[in-house]
Amino acid sequence: MDQNEGRQSLANSVLNNTPFAIGMVLLFDSFHLILARWLSNTLHPLASAFWVLGIAAAEFAIFLIVTGRVDTRILKAHFGFFALIGFLVAAATAMNYSAVTFVDAGTASLLSRSSTIFAIGMGVIWLKDRLSPLQWLGAAVALIGVLTISFQPIQSFQIGALLVLASAFSYALHAAIVKRYGGEIEFGNFMLWRVGMTAAILLLFILMAPLVSDQEVRFWPAGFEWWALAVTATVDVVLSRVFYYWSLRRLELSFHSIVLILAPVVTVFWSFLFFGETPTLQTYIGGAIVIAGIFIVNWDRLRSQNDAQAESTPQS
Repeated sequence: MDQNEGRQSLANSVLNNTPFAIGMVLLFDSFHLILARWLSNTLHPLASAFWVLGIAAAEFAIFLIVTGRVDTRILKAHFGFFALIGFLVAAATAMNYSAVTFVDAGTASLLSRSSTIFAIGMGVIWLKDRLSPLQWLGAAVALIGVLTISFQPIQSFQIGALLVLASAFSYALHAAIVKRYGGEIEFGNFMLWRVGMTAAILLLFILMAPLVSDQEVRFWPAGFEWWALAVTATVDVVLSRVFYYWSLRRLELSFHSIVLILAPVVTVFWSFLFFGETPTLQTYIGGAIVIAGIFIVNWDRLRSQNDAQAESTPQS
């Protein structure tokens, strides 16, 4: 075996390593709100969100241009689709970036798991999904956990919790629309136009901000802020989505969802390590209930999938 073959063999071994896939998706998913919290000390949340998505769109565009894969016909053919999901992701991102100015990143991450509850509701109402009694129980348990976290006697906390819940709903709605209408779009161009449209709509939000608020939005970054935004765009959008879909191809969907349940636990650790922030005892209790409920839902889905596969496998 020559040196090139050895390197290729090592690369394939790493890329097909399940623990490595789990570790990468957990790492990048856990940093989403940590990076948003980091940027909250610099620009206005709307401006930070715009530049993060704008830089990420530029990185996707450069890659696709170099590889000769940019296709503007996809944008023209699906303009309404990209405008709608761009608006939903822009709203979700802006609300998340604003939320971490009111609550710690760990609490926000725990509350963001409510997107699973919203996704379940949309699946039942819109996609006509059918849930088992155990999945209904898990969703109810998770909802109790969300309510436990949200209703705390601090007004700023309640504002932050409301923003996270609204963000989770917006992102879950975007995911349902993509699942139903976006499955056939080539992935590279899908990411380019999705991220680019999101950045464009965030720019509209910034231009409209003076109409609904007296707070001035500082648009242009300065000095080190450019580096912070570039790091966040690369880690939180480009690498995060690449590893997300890469791991999704190597793990069962339900197992992949179970893995993501652990991300808030890692986020709580990062929040304490970098900012010295910890959730309240009530948040810990509610978060444990949320994680338990979502685990029940996804574990039952995984069990049902395994049973269905076993029934469809011919007996020898």
